[in-house]
Amino acid sequence: MPLYEYLCKKCEKKFETLVSFKNADDPVKCPECGSKETRKLLSTFAATVKNNSPSCSQSSSCRSAGT
Repeated sequence: MPLYEYLCKKCEKKFETLVSFKNADDPVKCPECGSKETRKLLSTFAATVKNNSPSCSQSSSCRSAGT
């Protein structure tokens, strides 16, 4: 089961919870206030972008700091 990060729209608490793929689009209850007015957040590990630009493929100035 994947771990998803959520933000409660009512109390603004961020929390994580395990949700099955089958139920990934179902509302999730906030553990702080009990509201189901939550939204799934984009996790930082899912936000990386690979640059496949031909003009940057050989240039060291186009490489990210982590490589």
